[in-house]
Amino acid sequence: MKCNRSSLAVAVLVSVLGAGACSGPEDAGPPRLRVEVIGSSPHDPRAFTQGLEVVDGVRYESTGMWGVSTARAFDQRTGAETARVALPGRLFGEGMTRAGSIVWQLTWQDGFAIARDPITLAETGRADYAGEGWGLCAQPHRLVMSDGTGTLTFRDRVTFAQIGSVELSGFKGAKPNELDCAEDGTIYANNFPTDEILHIDPQTGAVLAVIDASGLLTPDERKGTDVLNGIAHLPGTDRFLLTGKYWPRMFEVRFVGD
Repeated sequence: MKCNRSSLAVAVLVSVLGAGACSGPEDAGPPRLRVEVIGSSPHDPRAFTQGLEVVDGVRYESTGMWGVSTARAFDQRTGAETARVALPGRLFGEGMTRAGSIVWQLTWQDGFAIARDPITLAETGRADYAGEGWGLCAQPHRLVMSDGTGTLTFRDRVTFAQIGSVELSGFKGAKPNELDCAEDGTIYANNFPTDEILHIDPQTGAVLAVIDASGLLTPDERKGTDVLNGIAHLPGTDRFLLTGKYWPRMFEVRFVGD
């Protein structure tokens, strides 16, 4: 079978599955992958998860809903909670990421991000932005933010000022929610409101692959839950943590081909 090596989507599929798995020209859209579950652990079923990240052995989690939103930190090795801060009033928490000495937490429709101490999670400042806040992750020289549209916005890690943006391409209906900035420079995003995860090249906006993460919870476990939301790369590995809003479990997974 002859491969079109000029196709970025096909090139990604080749790198994941091997040269023998090339798609023919009649196949449209990015490659499809699935999750392989390595294990699972308990997750707070009252947590409306909006952000998830692991940095330097600390798992950060942001939760939403009016009047009960929080910022949380856990020891990733033991699972023990090390810090928790409630958002004041009826602020609605969204994505959260650590950028050096700052943990940034978005608010949904309140128009500002909260800067926090990375150990205590105490608020240290705020930064305004236009539009809604959804997902957030940190790359070495910038932050990447989603806002409920097919656009990703780049922001300064210290001031939160907007420094660029990119439109997603190659996948119809992209609506990135929670974001993860992987070590290889690419982005993984929960595609709201589905069980899909989009693998994105932030330089071009191209959707490199679509990962099917359906079926993680049993039908009984899925009762009373909301959408898949929460993805965190485990540094130095090929594994990720996945969970969702009001999910009773968190999963450690790999992304694989058929």
